[in-house]
Amino acid sequence: MNALFSRLLDLLYPPRCVFCHNLMPRGVAVCGHCRATLPYTVGEGQKRAIKGISRCVSPLYYEGSVRDSLLRYKFGSLSGYAKIYGEFLSKCIDENGFSCDSITWVPLSRRRKLLRGYDQARLLAVELSRRTGVPCEGLLRKVRNNPAQSATGSPAKRRANVSGVYRSAAPEKTAGRRILLVDDIVTTGATLSECASVLKHAGAKEVLAVTVACTRFHDR
Repeated sequence: MNALFSRLLDLLYPPRCVFCHNLMPRGVAVCGHCRATLPYTVGEGQKRAIKGISRCVSPLYYEGSVRDSLLRYKFGSLSGYAKIYGEFLSKCIDENGFSCDSITWVPLSRRRKLLRGYDQARLLAVELSRRTGVPCEGLLRKVRNNPAQSATGSPAKRRANVSGVYRSAAPEKTAGRRILLVDDIVTTGATLSECASVLKHAGAKEVLAVTVACTRFHDR
């Protein structure tokens, strides 16, 4: 019965590579070609200088099949991608020697979460917690449904767009702790910087950050 059910699932929802979306054997999430050719960040390319954050790293550049994959993840109801992205996130923070007391994420507004069905950054944080053993805690809440950063424009406008959007959700779990902040993409870093400011105001000792991808060229 289980084998029959699996075959039926393969017919209805054939397994596909998370990145190139080509058909794959069941149990294989990333094809060999993508493993070898993804736009990996290397060395200093992994790092992004962001105000309020000690270190921010990303394993991949936000381009090509990575961009397409993340768009499917966010807007195509493919929440299962979080498990695969978690592998890349875990390896990246391990390579950079990150140490933290808790993991949190950049939250969606209630309205956007209802429309999407899930909070994509939270799923990433939960998966990273599962892989590292570091507790995942909701330390931030979004209090205003501001326009998407991707449609905002210049770095200055992006900073203004997120100003005052987030609040501390658990200051008693934040004070004196080293926090790892998780999100899917970083471009100018305005959102991560605003979240870091809220966490530090709540007493965080240090804020680190990791995202699945970053833009290759960016404004400081």
